[in-house]
Amino acid sequence: LPPPEVTINYRHGLPVITLMLPTRSERCQFTVKPVVTTVGAFLQDVQREDRGIERAEVFATDGSKVSDATLMDVLLMNDFKLVINNTAYSVSPPVKDKLSSEHATEMEDIKSLVHRLFVALHLEDHQIRKERELLQKLDHLKGELLPLEQMKARIMDSADAKTSRLLWVGLALMSTQGGALAWLTWWVYSWDIMEPVTYFITYGSAMAFYAYFVLTKQDYIYPLAKDRQFLHYFYRKSKKQRFNVERYNKLKDDLAETEESLRRLRQPLHLRLPIQEINDKD
Repeated sequence: LPPPEVTINYRHGLPVITLMLPTRSERCQFTVKPVVTTVGAFLQDVQREDRGIERAEVFATDGSKVSDATLMDVLLMNDFKLVINNTAYSVSPPVKDKLSSEHATEMEDIKSLVHRLFVALHLEDHQIRKERELLQKLDHLKGELLPLEQMKARIMDSADAKTSRLLWVGLALMSTQGGALAWLTWWVYSWDIMEPVTYFITYGSAMAFYAYFVLTKQDYIYPLAKDRQFLHYFYRKSKKQRFNVERYNKLKDDLAETEESLRRLRQPLHLRLPIQEINDKD
């Protein structure tokens, strides 16, 4: 005898699927909620009802497999094949009466309300779990940054000290040069002799400043020159002590991004919790 067909009837607006369980040899009815029940959930219910079912799948009429995530509401719109173990059942859902536009709009509103209720019930758990993950990531980043911050502080102190010494040496050389020119002008030679000397010294200084611009593409401004020299000492010292500047910058960016994500997550409008509860968590 051919296998019994799977039947689908509607009771109180819900589809009732009746099929023959292969092991128990009895017909069983499954009432599904098409708006929220998926194909995978329906197949799991069938397998739980009959432990002898090893394979349960749904295929479209063209032979393509229907995803387990597909809603039953979508599946029941067209004919399909239900495969249980090695037996295939052709299923033809009954044609539902066309809903009026007002009833259809009401159903869409109900679906939207159900979705919002689901999000509202599970949002707090999701936010708390996400906050815990961000806090763990924050602690991990701070633990990796701590030794790098200490090494960076030592390198910066050393580079700053060398830069300050260089500035004082420059001031000493300029003072020595001025004193030497004054001594040569008033005690050794006359201004007629020293004037060309001072001219060429000034011209040489202008050439030095122009060469600085050619090499660095920056004007010789004292604060910028000081910062450039500081960075030169900093990177040279970092290379000697094997301080990974790129890794440090990457960790700092990740830390800032994590802190910003945590701050946005804790905002009352995003978390949808009272402000007092947010303060208690902080």
